[in-house]
Amino acid sequence: MKKQLILSTALLLLAGAALAQETKEYPKPEPMKPKMTEFWTPQPAIVTPGDQATCSAPSDAIVLFDGKDLSAWEKQDHSPAGWDVHDGVMTVNKKAGNIQTKESFGSFQLHIEWCVPPMGEEFKSQSRGNSGVYLQNMYEIQVLDNFKNETYVNGQAGSIYKQTPPLVNAMRAPGEWNVYDIIYTAPVFKEDGSYLYRPRVTVIHNGVVVQNNTEILGTTEYIGVPKVKVHGDGPILLQSHGDPSPAISFRNIWIRRM
Repeated sequence: MKKQLILSTALLLLAGAALAQETKEYPKPEPMKPKMTEFWTPQPAIVTPGDQATCSAPSDAIVLFDGKDLSAWEKQDHSPAGWDVHDGVMTVNKKAGNIQTKESFGSFQLHIEWCVPPMGEEFKSQSRGNSGVYLQNMYEIQVLDNFKNETYVNGQAGSIYKQTPPLVNAMRAPGEWNVYDIIYTAPVFKEDGSYLYRPRVTVIHNGVVVQNNTEILGTTEYIGVPKVKVHGDGPILLQSHGDPSPAISFRNIWIRRM
């Protein structure tokens, strides 16, 4: 018994020695240094920000309306835009209908300011300063006076119309200017016409996030559910709504391609 124990121990020692002889030492990784995770090119393009007080356009923006004329806009039939320009703003002409940009856009950052005039109490819910900003002429961000004016929540200001309500109601009082800053990511489609990636949007209303990288389900439909429609770049469309309330105005509109 003692001999077997001695033999087993000897064999284990020999196996361990053989394993030790076969184990190779390899170089260890160099210690990390700060410069190993720094890269210097390509340098981002330099963009001069707009004036903070006036929300003027940054240097790489396309100015869509600077208070002077509607040269960047047209009707949907490509005839001249028929809205009224006065005092540095443009006001909806409901008889003229919707207007859209002459240029088309994919993903973008859009700045637009809008004002609903004071009006009587007979105008309420959806008939109180109704308009809309259509992204790629497909997806509507609602424009409406919801200052002390309730309506269906996926149809109030800051909503993706008939889809997603705003996170909060950030409306200013009638007669004051509201600001939308919209960051939009265009959709990507599969070969079969379905979405590979749906469009997404972030909306900042008067400095308050009301849509946070929200997925858009499909086209804006007044009746029925959103539809999937294959499209490429499209214009920004401003809605001339048919309600009887006084017309709203827009100013300081600019866009940056992304």
